[in-house]
Amino acid sequence: MSRFTLTWTITEKEEGKLVREFLKEQGISKTALTDIKFHGGAIFVDEQPVTVRHRLCCGETLRVLFPKESPSEGMMPEAIPLDIVYEDEYVLVVNKPPFMATIPSREHPGGTLANALLYHYQKQQLESTIHVVTRLDRDTSGLALVAKHRHIHHLLSTLQQQGKITRRYEAICHGCLTEDKGTIDAPIARKSDSIIAREVRDDGQRAVTHFRVLQRLREYTYVSLQLETGRTHQIRVHLAHIGHPLAGDELYGGSREAISRQALHSKELSFFHPIKRKIYTFSCPLPDDMKQLMERVS
Repeated sequence: MSRFTLTWTITEKEEGKLVREFLKEQGISKTALTDIKFHGGAIFVDEQPVTVRHRLCCGETLRVLFPKESPSEGMMPEAIPLDIVYEDEYVLVVNKPPFMATIPSREHPGGTLANALLYHYQKQQLESTIHVVTRLDRDTSGLALVAKHRHIHHLLSTLQQQGKITRRYEAICHGCLTEDKGTIDAPIARKSDSIIAREVRDDGQRAVTHFRVLQRLREYTYVSLQLETGRTHQIRVHLAHIGHPLAGDELYGGSREAISRQALHSKELSFFHPIKRKIYTFSCPLPDDMKQLMERVS
C-alpha cells in the first residue's frame, strides 16, 4: 500500500532555511508536523532521516512521508463505477450522478460517492480516507472536487476561503425570472424546527448567489448560477426565497410533477492546484433527466 509523500528540490533561494521554516511556507501546519513526528510519518533529506531543525542546502532533496490514513469505521469500499473527469496523485474531479449521496449517513449508509472512492483507492493501493472538498447534495448532479490526502484537503480548503475554487451550476426553476441577471445577497440559517432545512434569516450567515438566465421556458427558467459563498442548500434556499424554487425541490416549495429530484447540476469547476501551481477548469454536460425536462417545456 502506498503512503502519501511530498518531495521538493531545494533552490538557492531556500538555502539555509530550517526544515520547519520551509515546510511552514509549503502550508504544512504545526499540527501536521506533530502528526508526522508522533504517528508514523518521517522527514528525509537525500533519503536520510532528519528533524525539523535540519538546515537545508541548495540541491538537497527534501521528502515528507505523511502518516497512514484509515477510513472511518463502518465505511466499506463498494465497486460502484465512477465518472472520473480528472485524476492525479493529489486530487480527483468526479462527475457525480443524481441520487447518490456524497458521504454515508443514517438514511444512506451505502452506495455513496465515498464508498465508491474508497474502492477506487484500494485498487490503487492508496492508504487514504475520503476528503471531499466541494460536497453536493444527494440529488444534485455534477462535478465534485476530492482531495486524496488530509494535507491536500487542508490546502484546498484554504484556497476555497480565498475564492480560488469556483463552481458554476445550471438549474431549472419554476416560473419566469424577469431579470436577465442579478445577485441574491441574503443570509441563511438552519430552520429552528428542522435539522435539514435552511431559510433566509437576518441572523444567518452571509450568502451570495449570482444568477444569469440562459433560456426562458414554458412555466420554467433555465438559469446559470455562480456561488460567492458556499452555504448548505444555498442555491435551493435563495431561489425559493425570490419565489422561483427549483423544479423537483419539494423541500423548498418545488414540484416533482416534471422531474423526480431538484433540477440542479454542478456544471463547471475551476480550482488552483496547490501542488502543480496552476488553474484547472472542467465542465460536464447536463444529465439526461434535466435535458428531457427542457425538451418537454421548451
